[in-house]
Amino acid sequence: MFDISNISIEKISESKITQTDFDNLTFGRVFSDHMFVADYKDGEWTSPRIVPYQKLAISPANATLHYAQSIFEGLKAYKDQNGNALIFRPEANWARMNESAKRMCMPEIPEEIFMHGLEELIKLDKNWIPNQPGYSLYIRPFMFATDEYVGIRPSDTYKFIIFTCPVSKYYAKPVRVKVETKFTRAFAGGTGYAKAAGNYGAALYPARQAQNMGYDQLIWTDGLSHSKIEESGTMNVMFIINDTLITAPTDTGTILKGITRDSVLTLARDKGLKVEERSLTVEELYQALENGTLKEAFGTGTAATIANIELINLRDKDYTLPTPTDSYFSKQVYKTLDQIKTGQIPDKFDWIKTI
Repeated sequence: MFDISNISIEKISESKITQTDFDNLTFGRVFSDHMFVADYKDGEWTSPRIVPYQKLAISPANATLHYAQSIFEGLKAYKDQNGNALIFRPEANWARMNESAKRMCMPEIPEEIFMHGLEELIKLDKNWIPNQPGYSLYIRPFMFATDEYVGIRPSDTYKFIIFTCPVSKYYAKPVRVKVETKFTRAFAGGTGYAKAAGNYGAALYPARQAQNMGYDQLIWTDGLSHSKIEESGTMNVMFIINDTLITAPTDTGTILKGITRDSVLTLARDKGLKVEERSLTVEELYQALENGTLKEAFGTGTAATIANIELINLRDKDYTLPTPTDSYFSKQVYKTLDQIKTGQIPDKFDWIKTI
């Protein structure tokens, strides 16, 4: 068992927290004081430590820069009314990160290193968790190859880091999306299900084209026929057609197994809502938009949480969706998740780790 006492801690000489405007946070731009670091070499994880947040020095021949062996996760911490730090489903992030590691030919991270490193980091920087409603401390674990070698093979050495940043909402308003039927995010047999950095890099160009047309994000379709709805660039997507919640299955190998997605589906079933995890065809979505049977559309993700979709562009036509009211499932599930994450209601699913 990993010995927590082996984690060395170097505290920052002067905290940046007093210089931070918590009322005007831009997502992913402000970073907390410290980060957790561990190195993999000679077949084992070594040198677990917490150090001041700082820049990294790497070789121009760093393997990640050339061959994209890089994976990451995203999770959040909140505060309850007693000031305790509450982390939402960190074990699920650890498990998913190791799925990504296996796909990218990288070493798995022992649970004790991931969890104890995270716990000690949050203990140290707990004051960085915002108190404002709707705000949180975003946590970014990531791993990348560190070999200094220009040759196509898996690296022998890696660095695992966790850093945090206080954030407001990722989307400040409902989003406008475009259904993408030309470019492709993932194919079966590829890395679509892994949280690999290269997946996101490859998606930037088509996403930028959509943004230039006035849309916030794309909804990707399958790479083979472009006839099935998959996910969005920053979130899984869900649709309520008539009385049924429909979302793409994750057994295709092309869709990220979203932790917020799983949480929403769990709550939907708990509330008695009919749920179908299946491929929604583009034609089905088109017909639902045309005849008005699409009642709700929203994205789910750690950063986005629950992002209501206000407009869908499909087949060169914009469809405006009704403005959600308190009776909408997306509104209800957002409220329930928020109450669980902040300790306002009992956590009957055992999702919260309290620090």
